[in-house]
Amino acid sequence: MTPLDEIEAMIARVAMGDRGAFRALYDRTSAKLFGVALRVCRNEAAAEDVLQEVFLKVWDNAGRYRSNGYSPMTWLITITRNAAVDRLRRARASGEAAPVSEADTLFDPGPGPEAQAVARDETRVLDACLAELPATRAAMVRGAYLDGLTYADIARVSGVKLNTVRTWLRRSLMQLRECLSR
Repeated sequence: MTPLDEIEAMIARVAMGDRGAFRALYDRTSAKLFGVALRVCRNEAAAEDVLQEVFLKVWDNAGRYRSNGYSPMTWLITITRNAAVDRLRRARASGEAAPVSEADTLFDPGPGPEAQAVARDETRVLDACLAELPATRAAMVRGAYLDGLTYADIARVSGVKLNTVRTWLRRSLMQLRECLSR
């Protein structure tokens, strides 16, 4: 039995009210789910609250789990991510300030002077390589990889067919890789 099959079996037993299975499911998955919550909330206390909320939802809704080809971890991660996003939205709507931990006030997580200098140099080199591309293709690369646009968004904005956008982006990335390796 694979680990995912074991998790699926635990969820099935939780649906029947098996507390031992629930404890085993928590032990097996809580670290990963806490990491997901922490990545979204960016605050340990909030992530712990989200994790508690998630496992309450799992206890109440385990009977609704259906694999449908998806892994049980996908189901659990989706519940966690949605709960964390909901918590952030509630906090924003209520005007709640994010809690500040003592560590946040003592350490600046930003890059130091050396890292900033290296980043500026890398940016300068990348800009020079992007300048070697045709302007429309450079704009597509910036849109896809720096602005987070989807290929479909780029196709719609530029009026170019989706497959053409994919081809141009692949070729542009190959050119950039060649330029950056010089």
